[in-house]
Amino acid sequence: MKASIIFPNLNGEKWLKDCIDSCINQDFDQEYEIIVIENASTDSSMDIIRECQTRFENLRVIVNEENLGFAPAVNQGIRASEAEYVVMFNNDAFAEPDWLRELVRVADSDPQIFSVGSHMIQHFNRELTDDAGDYVPLFGWTCKRGDGLSVERYTKQERIFSACGGAALYRRSILDQIGYFEEAFFAYGEDVDLGWRGNIHGYKNIFNPKARVYHICSATTGGRYNAFKAIKSGQNTALLLWKNQPLLQLIINMPFILIGFLPKYLMFRHNGFDKELMEGTKNAFRMRKDIDKPKFRFKNIPNYLWIEWKMFLTCFTYVDYRVKRFLKIK
Repeated sequence: MKASIIFPNLNGEKWLKDCIDSCINQDFDQEYEIIVIENASTDSSMDIIRECQTRFENLRVIVNEENLGFAPAVNQGIRASEAEYVVMFNNDAFAEPDWLRELVRVADSDPQIFSVGSHMIQHFNRELTDDAGDYVPLFGWTCKRGDGLSVERYTKQERIFSACGGAALYRRSILDQIGYFEEAFFAYGEDVDLGWRGNIHGYKNIFNPKARVYHICSATTGGRYNAFKAIKSGQNTALLLWKNQPLLQLIINMPFILIGFLPKYLMFRHNGFDKELMEGTKNAFRMRKDIDKPKFRFKNIPNYLWIEWKMFLTCFTYVDYRVKRFLKIK
């Protein structure tokens, strides 16, 4: 088996059939499968999945009795897969027919490539990017590259900090080495954590602009701001920074992290979710001892230096992005 497309589903009946059909209709000449993790939906999702199974024999479903969250669910799928590559996908995304072929083509080109990210495009405005890879500036935010900017700005294949787990390929052999998605995150930020770990070990995360998908953002979890997202933002941002930085790096970056927390707090306060943000941050403090930090190894010092350099450079990337959005430049 060359690849397994894995995605969790929770009450996704509105978009689920089109999502699965886009995975079934791939122009790919090697064997692949689809694994749906059914996270205790109460709508007609299972009926849709069963109908799709009649048209595609390599469609499997794992049924959970409760909503495990994104990270634990996709880990179920990874463990169930025996493929060379596992491909994460969102149940509110729709892939172009050559999407899987493009992901595999790039991954096959270099065994040091850990992940290949897609060009995620806004479904309802297909001239604008939704996500062209994720990054973390020194201020400690997790940022979507290109969100709301023209798709024409992102036509170059290049190394990125992290692939967005909404539509990304991962090399199974490296996952077995560095670990799967961090289940403590439940949802949000687990893909950045995984990409960061890949960077620590010297592997590459690559953006492939030819692997295109169209995405309806937050169709399962709701709008841009809500209590659930606020809690997870506070919790997972803190866990992400604690987990992936050795003590010296964390001390060096702490002034920038504290500076970065202020505008984030004010933003959530403006939207009425400052208490939830702080609740999530407190949760992270309690959870920190249960998180497995990557072991510091001297051989990885060049990789830590590369990470620090990228975190520095993307401070300017973020400022440039905010200026473009303020001036309404696409």
